[in-house]
Amino acid sequence: MSGERKLFGTDGIRGRANVYPMTGEVMFELGRALALVFRLMPSEKGERRVLIGKDTRRSGYMLEDALAAGLCSMGVHVLQVGPMPTPGLAFLTVDMRCEAGAMISASHNPFEDNGVKFFSRDGFKLPDELEARIESLMGSEELKRQRPVGADVGHAHRIDDASGRYIVFLKKTFPNKLSLDGLRIAIDCAHGAAYKVAPTVLEELGAEVIPTGASPNGTNINDGCGALHPETVAQLVRRYRADVGIALDGDADRVMLTDERGEVVDGDRVLAMCALEMQRSGALARNTVVATVLSNLGLELALKRAGIQLLRTDVGDRYVVEAMQREKLNLGGEPSGHIVFLDHNTTGDGMLTALQVLAMLRRHERPLSELADVIDPVPQVMRSVQVREKPPLEELSGVQATLERIDRDLKGRGRIHVRYSGTEPVARVMVEGKDRRRIGELAEEVCAQIRKAIGEEER
Repeated sequence: MSGERKLFGTDGIRGRANVYPMTGEVMFELGRALALVFRLMPSEKGERRVLIGKDTRRSGYMLEDALAAGLCSMGVHVLQVGPMPTPGLAFLTVDMRCEAGAMISASHNPFEDNGVKFFSRDGFKLPDELEARIESLMGSEELKRQRPVGADVGHAHRIDDASGRYIVFLKKTFPNKLSLDGLRIAIDCAHGAAYKVAPTVLEELGAEVIPTGASPNGTNINDGCGALHPETVAQLVRRYRADVGIALDGDADRVMLTDERGEVVDGDRVLAMCALEMQRSGALARNTVVATVLSNLGLELALKRAGIQLLRTDVGDRYVVEAMQREKLNLGGEPSGHIVFLDHNTTGDGMLTALQVLAMLRRHERPLSELADVIDPVPQVMRSVQVREKPPLEELSGVQATLERIDRDLKGRGRIHVRYSGTEPVARVMVEGKDRRRIGELAEEVCAQIRKAIGEEER
């Protein structure tokens, strides 16, 4: 048995850079363990290669080289592509026939944090069982006995044209008969991994591009910009009278859009738009869409009216993708802007998603505000409480009693969901119902109980 994961969360390993577990020492050992796992797997190739990409955080240099050193010390060859969006790394892992891909990024977290997530040779994130196996090997006697020498030690080198390959891939997902000529598009790259790729794709497809968040300095990633702050690109849209605003997060696997009025179009609206479009063209597999428990009830009702089923999963794009693979579906996502088109890529892809929506604009010659007016959201409030530990929620008697009472109070007229973040020391509370004031009060009650039991200061 490989045991339970302790380092890995719902999206790889994440934490404060240069503090355990995001240290050079851990990354070195992680590289060695990852290499051993893939060396033990059958392969038709003699040479084992792992691709490493990163976002624009200063700590990426330190962690990238430590991971590469660990891999090389086990006889694995490393290809380093530098700043690269997470979905680009997933695509390139398959395109370049690598055994695995490693993305060094903390996604939407502040620059002080960093993380790493792994993709297998098929471009999908590693399953929980394989992550647990990697953890169990770190520091083990089995790993210590493995010491290749001489010509068996691996080597590393950088690939200069990797971003060009990903740009070509993205452009091919946009219909050949369409162009972005005449469209004015504002884009916020969050000073992150897509700061070169995203504007280039839009420009080469013919758009007039108004970029921001495209000057990374190692410390400004996600700082008041990007998908967490769509108001930044919304201001650009209004100022320059742009047709669309695109806000990516630090590793560009998620996107928030704004319409021509500067109004935010979140992941639920994008899912609904794309589902209806794919249904019309006969491209929606099994007439079903995958979303998480956090997607608004309004999405479910809108899809139901169109005869489309909504399948819900736990929070996390990896669980969305797993359900899509299991049920042989091709569209899924989260309200945060992780949208997955399995016909094109194996993970959430912010630019790919934006291109699918832009294709709809050109195809129908209607503004985004009209296309996005497809759901009537039910009022929903979200709260976060910073916690010092994460015991099972069912063991917190005060929290459970409050949840049971709220369930009775809602009486089927709303939903409540409480979970721990998989990437931060935070408990998240979502309450949905017709009365916004009342659901806000209910959310605060739950937060108070969590804070009393295990909490610190609410964010």
